[in-house]
Amino acid sequence: MNKLTTSVRGTTSAARVFAALLLALCVGVACLPSIAWATQGEEVQVSEQGDAATVDGSPFAIEDFSRAQVGSNSDIDGIYRGYHYLVSDKPGSVALVASENVTVVYVPAEVASEVGFDAASPTSCTYLKQLIVVLDEANARGGAVLSTEGEWLFTSEPEVERDGVVYRFDQELMPDEYFACVIGADGSDVTDSANPARVKLTHADFGTLVSADGVTVAAAPDGLEAFGAFLASIDLSPLWVTLKTTGTAIVFIFVLGLAAAYFSLRIPARAQDIADSIFTIPMVLPPTVCGFLLLLAFGKNTGIGQWFIDIGFPLIFSWQATVLAAVVVAFPLMYRSARGAFENLDPNMLDAARTLGWSNGKIFFKLMLPLSWSSIAAGAVLSFARALGEFGATLFLAGNYLGITRTIPIAIYFEWMSGNTEVALFWTVIIMIFSFIVILFINLWSRRTTKYRRRIS
Repeated sequence: MNKLTTSVRGTTSAARVFAALLLALCVGVACLPSIAWATQGEEVQVSEQGDAATVDGSPFAIEDFSRAQVGSNSDIDGIYRGYHYLVSDKPGSVALVASENVTVVYVPAEVASEVGFDAASPTSCTYLKQLIVVLDEANARGGAVLSTEGEWLFTSEPEVERDGVVYRFDQELMPDEYFACVIGADGSDVTDSANPARVKLTHADFGTLVSADGVTVAAAPDGLEAFGAFLASIDLSPLWVTLKTTGTAIVFIFVLGLAAAYFSLRIPARAQDIADSIFTIPMVLPPTVCGFLLLLAFGKNTGIGQWFIDIGFPLIFSWQATVLAAVVVAFPLMYRSARGAFENLDPNMLDAARTLGWSNGKIFFKLMLPLSWSSIAAGAVLSFARALGEFGATLFLAGNYLGITRTIPIAIYFEWMSGNTEVALFWTVIIMIFSFIVILFINLWSRRTTKYRRRIS
């Protein structure tokens, strides 16, 4: 009775620890939207979508804001127009071109007159600078952000020159396509490192300057409402792809691992060493190497890959490829756990079963499997965890296709690369919860098995 009470208390304690950790993680995730929407200054209000903003006291506001991380330096109709950014399909947009040295802001004269902006007024320029800086940060996605410090140049002229560099705005270089261009005063390429007038451009921003009375910015949600809005904005397909992939892979891993462990012990000793090396090598190779080798083996230009295509089952860059990658990298854990458990069985006991007329199949399912089950279960859980966190081989073999091959580890990487740090952190929390559950299961199972063996002994 005391042992039972102790076991229940241990399990309850572990459950409380898990619940506390889960609650802490949820609170951390709940704070993510607040961090994401905390781009508001004390006087600047930004829309939830990050495309509009107002500032207290300003007669104008910005809407339809967008950001271009890169432009183009190619010729248009055979003529070099400089490094250019596509702004809009109509004239009249506010455009900003940022470089490491200066930030040039263009406000069309007609628009400036309508909304009350004066490029010569420090107050007007400060208001516009505040609006642009906050919106730029909200749309940066990991790129360079503007600062209210440094040199800013405001103009209502469609062409302005500074230090041998000409900035041109509202340039209709193609039908219904208006550009912002940066070119040397002599028509040279200012992005060329050999150019004395070289400037290092970082990005460009565009938007529509309107009267502040015509823009209503809804307050960003907070608390539980913010958490709910954050969850609603996340595409959960990586979670389902990961669970489907891992669940399917663990079936193959379990069966193949047991079979490989069993038959590797029934071959000659020298052959066992070779087989063991082959089955274990994916565990020591970098996952990217495994993915590259699988790509070479099953690629479209190989006989095997072409055969899969001919039967209407293309393997590369498909969901099946994610399963294959997970099986290959996680299989050695299952194999090593099962083989170690089988090797520790008493051979005299197995021989005794054979003298009683038991078949090899009966010995395996009735004797070897039950006696080795604790190690086999631990191996299966570890293999599941390894498949759950697979990244390198999956990216090489299956690619990154949303809803098809994008698993949680791949989603974390690409969300972070896109500047969506809060989404990447959300998926990190999810994978940590799964990992914690796996480790907790192994610990509870090991404790239960150890107590059982002690009672038997």
